Amino acid sequence: MKKTLLNCTSATVAIVAATGFSFTSAYAQGEGELVDSNVDVVISVGTRRAARSAADSPAPVDVIGGNELRNQGDTDLSNLLRTSVPSYNVNTQPISDAATLVRPANLRGLAPDSTLVLVNGKRRHRAAVISFLGGGISDGSQGADISVIPAIALKQVEVLRDGAASQYGSDAIAGVINFVLRDAPDGITAEGQWGSTYEGDGDQYKFAANIGLPIPVGEGGFFNISAEYGETDATSRSTQRTDAAALIAAGNTAVANPAQIWGQPNVNDDYTIFANMAVPFSDLVEAYAFGNYSARQVEGGFFFRNPNTRGSVNSNDGGATLLVGDLTTDGSGACPTIAITNNVPDPVNLAIVAADPDCFVFNELLPGGFTPRFGGDLEDKSVVAGIRGEIPFGSGLSYDISYTYGRNDVDFFINNTINASLGPNTPRDFMPGGYSQIDNNLNVDFGYSVPVGLFASDLHLALGFEHRSEEFQIRAGDPASFQIGPLAAPSAAFPAGQGFSSSSNGFGGFTTASAGANEQKNYAIYGEVETEITEEFTLQGAVRYEDFYDSFGDTLNYKIGALYAISDNLSIRSTYSTGFHAPTAGQSNVTNITTAFSGATLVDQGTIPLSSPAGQFIADFIVANGGARPTLGPENSNNFSVGAALDVGNVKLTIDFFNILVDDRISISEQQDFLGALQQTATTNMVAFAPTDTTSQLLNLLDGAGVLSAADFAGSEDLTSFGFFNNDFDTRTRGMDFILSTGFDIIDGGTTDLNWATNWTQTRVTRRGTLGDGRLRQLEENIPNWRSNLTLTHRQGPFRGLFRANYYGSFFEDHLDSGLALPIDAPSQMTFDVEMGYQVIDNIEVIAGARNVFNSFPTDNPFAGVAGASYPVTAPGGFTGGSYYFKVRAEF
Repeated sequence: MKKTLLNCTSATVAIVAATGFSFTSAYAQGEGELVDSNVDVVISVGTRRAARSAADSPAPVDVIGGNELRNQGDTDLSNLLRTSVPSYNVNTQPISDAATLVRPANLRGLAPDSTLVLVNGKRRHRAAVISFLGGGISDGSQGADISVIPAIALKQVEVLRDGAASQYGSDAIAGVINFVLRDAPDGITAEGQWGSTYEGDGDQYKFAANIGLPIPVGEGGFFNISAEYGETDATSRSTQRTDAAALIAAGNTAVANPAQIWGQPNVNDDYTIFANMAVPFSDLVEAYAFGNYSARQVEGGFFFRNPNTRGSVNSNDGGATLLVGDLTTDGSGACPTIAITNNVPDPVNLAIVAADPDCFVFNELLPGGFTPRFGGDLEDKSVVAGIRGEIPFGSGLSYDISYTYGRNDVDFFINNTINASLGPNTPRDFMPGGYSQIDNNLNVDFGYSVPVGLFASDLHLALGFEHRSEEFQIRAGDPASFQIGPLAAPSAAFPAGQGFSSSSNGFGGFTTASAGANEQKNYAIYGEVETEITEEFTLQGAVRYEDFYDSFGDTLNYKIGALYAISDNLSIRSTYSTGFHAPTAGQSNVTNITTAFSGATLVDQGTIPLSSPAGQFIADFIVANGGARPTLGPENSNNFSVGAALDVGNVKLTIDFFNILVDDRISISEQQDFLGALQQTATTNMVAFAPTDTTSQLLNLLDGAGVLSAADFAGSEDLTSFGFFNNDFDTRTRGMDFILSTGFDIIDGGTTDLNWATNWTQTRVTRRGTLGDGRLRQLEENIPNWRSNLTLTHRQGPFRGLFRANYYGSFFEDHLDSGLALPIDAPSQMTFDVEMGYQVIDNIEVIAGARNVFNSFPTDNPFAGVAGASYPVTAPGGFTGGSYYFKVRAEF
């Protein structure tokens, strides 16, 4: 079939020239359906020139049709993209703190916030969630939450696999993903789906619908709305922990089996609404708007708290004795020592404590330990409104003026836990506070085509202005979630406190001192030029000046790109660009406390602002011990790509090589030894302390001696270590993308399409700064070097079928971020997906399918007994195993 560009009205062409994006183009001919794979669809990323297809772009752009996304079994858009774009990686995030709520995804092996996300060509706001436990690569990232976008709302997805900060601003180092919403003025699509795993857990269902309506103003106006509702049950791929099994063997019948769950979280009441509209008032001007409202609740497990060894709750000497609290106000309780022998606390003294109202041990309340349940209620909303067209009287000058508002909120909860400092009066459920991210963007764009007789085409000029404001808010938790209770507070009887931890255990509440809002603003001026020097040679250039005038200063970035058609069938292309990514307001100011492993030991860790008193204290400590003072600023990049495209008959082949250098990458630092720094400070100032004193006790002692003010360290009292955002290392990421597509006939009357996409990506740390060995290997090897997808689709009358093979190369996991104490070198894995559809009557289709149909799992975890994970938890293909689903779809 001959390739054709989708026709556009004159007003649409003017609008595309201004912004690179059109609402009405796809339905300009009144077709009312998505274009098929034989049409070179107009793209809106990588160029601001009118009516450009992916084949005309100097940079590689993947265009994924909405039907391709909907004809898959998964209900999460991140997973759908993973199967279509091999350089896009996302995995299950069990027990990953806030990353469980909004999963981080990686394009070309870089951090999630190194990829810019657009909707209808406009910058998408960030999620409020920051990935504190991001598996090395995503540590500290704050990207957009694309899971709120339902597949049924999408016309197509455009993936620009090239640096584009000079065109779109901060974040576009790895590339740009543009989600184009459906714009049909008529038609109804509705579908329902239910599925489960082979193991019988993880039930999943959704209902989705899309409706297109005409707007009787002008020609081509529309109002298109999509809605989706669904829920997903949790899974468990867990093994009983060795320590929990030992407790049970010793006679502790209160320990659960398994004590800790690894698997996908519960997702409840997951609903989203997206609307898209345009009103053309004349051939020269149209107003447009789109937006969404989305919400869901996510809940998952946390680490098991051993009733004999959990620090600052059950024991402060590694499990030799239980930690016993004196509940009297004057320290007069005569509480005995409870020794632990062979996992059994001394039953005689334990009974004495249980009978004495002046003494308390948490084994009375929780004899089998406890495993917190952590989650959050998420809400996402946005609205974009603008007007665009062409200035009249034959000026040829096009414009687009738009305003974008986006907000993402998360309110955390943690249940089945304690505030140990409150002793027997502790609540069991807490609301530790929340985060909000609020973005406001103003864009003014102009486009003009200048006839130049020397060139084969007009010289297209684009000029624009952008002002952005990002605000990050922290909301305080309920008082009990951060309270320093009587078993931790200093008193006359216990000047250092009694060594119990404060705050909600597992995820400490945000204090009133840490609550508040922080905002950063920037403006940008940018320009772009593109022309065809000859019919064979296209040249593109872009430059952007951006000033973060209230924080990080200014930057100037540029890009040059070229496309040369050697023949009608073969072309080569190349780009070179500089880029940058500025720290977000959240990364600069966030405070967070969580529980993670240090080596093979569960400890409380935190992230605090470098500018805070605790941050400055540890920075001074680093300098005093011969290190460089840490700083936080933008990261900078250089991006080079070169590729070729071959189009012979019905065979399309593209090969692209890329090389990305990123200096001063933004990430959370290695955990700093806060407890050790306090011990050294006490020694230097001749303040006596015991080797078993906790952080809270040391702060109290140093405060009492006048060395520091414990109030300045509010929220840090339970931390043995913490990290902060800084620029600590440099990387080089290089790779190659190979994409082959073709169509052929297997059976008369049927059509068959074959698509093969392969990616090779390699990241190397070129300056490691203070990176530990574990994080370095995670950065370089946690994402597999090789990813490949082979997809075969066939249509025959009312039948259609899909077969997909997914290949995930070998990878490395520093299990539990243990600093190489628990290394896993995992081999490659293949999974296969199948789907069959049958149109039972006109407009009604029934569908059945299976993901990972042969029930493949990653390699077994050799350290499963440490924390109960049966498989490597960062496996790129997941570790759920096989699943199946059924779907009914109606289109009118």
